[in-house]
Amino acid sequence: QVQLVESGGGLVQAGGSLRLSCAASGRTFSSHAMGWFRQAPGKEREFVTFITWSGGTTFYADSVKGRFTISRDNAKNTVYLQMNSLKPEDTAVYYCAATPYTDYENIRRSHNMAYWGRGTLVTVTS
Repeated sequence: QVQLVESGGGLVQAGGSLRLSCAASGRTFSSHAMGWFRQAPGKEREFVTFITWSGGTTFYADSVKGRFTISRDNAKNTVYLQMNSLKPEDTAVYYCAATPYTDYENIRRSHNMAYWGRGTLVTVTS
């Protein structure tokens, strides 16, 4: 059974940092890009960032560029999201996802994800 399990969410003040992790089990995602979407209360799920299997290509939403950094450890089948300079508008449930696509136009669309985690809540207070 394939599982993506997120961890690292929590409560932080504006300007602070958090590091999310997503551990994959049940198979190796050797051909999958992995990354994160988020969903704030009352809003649609939105693309945040993704990284290809090789780690050579990363994609970021404009709203997080320069503040968030995605990385992956293929030996551990784990993806990380370092979030710095957090803002109240970053408050959301963050979902890990995996997709066989490697181009931005497909990766940014949630319906193209093959696997999802259950999410981890990030709350940023002002």
